[in-house]
Amino acid sequence: MKKKTQRTVGWIAFYLFVIIFVILLLLPFIWQFLTSVKPLNEIAEMPAKWIPSHIHGDFYVNVFTKHPFARYMLNSLIVATTATLLSLLVGASAAYALSRLHFKGRTVLLMVILGVSMFPTIATLSPLYLILKNMNLLNTYRGLILTYIGFSLPMAIWLMTNFFSQIERGFEEAAAIDGCSYFQTFTKIMLPLIKPATFSVGLLVFINCWNEYLYSLTFMSKDNMRTVPVGIALFPSNYQLPWGDMAAASIVCTLPLIALVLIFQKNIVAGLTTGGMKGYIYY
Repeated sequence: MKKKTQRTVGWIAFYLFVIIFVILLLLPFIWQFLTSVKPLNEIAEMPAKWIPSHIHGDFYVNVFTKHPFARYMLNSLIVATTATLLSLLVGASAAYALSRLHFKGRTVLLMVILGVSMFPTIATLSPLYLILKNMNLLNTYRGLILTYIGFSLPMAIWLMTNFFSQIERGFEEAAAIDGCSYFQTFTKIMLPLIKPATFSVGLLVFINCWNEYLYSLTFMSKDNMRTVPVGIALFPSNYQLPWGDMAAASIVCTLPLIALVLIFQKNIVAGLTTGGMKGYIYY
């Protein structure tokens, strides 16, 4: 009876800890949402009030009427989606080759790929700007997409190499016996096997591209080509700091990410579980 009581108390303590931890994580988002629906005079009140006296939705209207926010959302969607799909396509092909082909310098190449992903953004900003300028790719979707692929691809390759390495070679041997070519084995056997992992990697790449600020600020100087993070950052004017508009815009641009997580929740959990089965790569 004593053990059962201890077990019950342990579970209650665990769930209380989880609830408190989740609330602490959600506090910034909750505060931002409450700010976005407060009347203007209550935003600057001191001490600050959590609960607004009444719901005020004008800030959400201002986001789309006073600013070209719909255009910013479209730009971010085009760039992030295209960069994610191309990163997954190239990353899966490279990762499959690195996980299955044994050649001299393979380990060094993997270390280089991992090292490239650790470069600070500011260190690559100037050379990338000069390259895009000489190629007439500034203020174009192509220029920003290529840049995003450049910083997303190393992470995609590294993670997907680990996932491919966990798949038994028996699947490929069986496919070869059935007459499949290497390309058919890759597309019809291997890719479906890592589908959950692909969703996990794709979501990470998409979030990175969606939230990226410095490259977009530098390479997209025209207002109609700016992405969401840059657009929100440029809401303030010389004489006004529109906290309500910025809070509403941040909530709106977060909703697509929340929707993606909810839609692909099962695939993401399965992918994370697959990635945790083994913590190494075959060399």
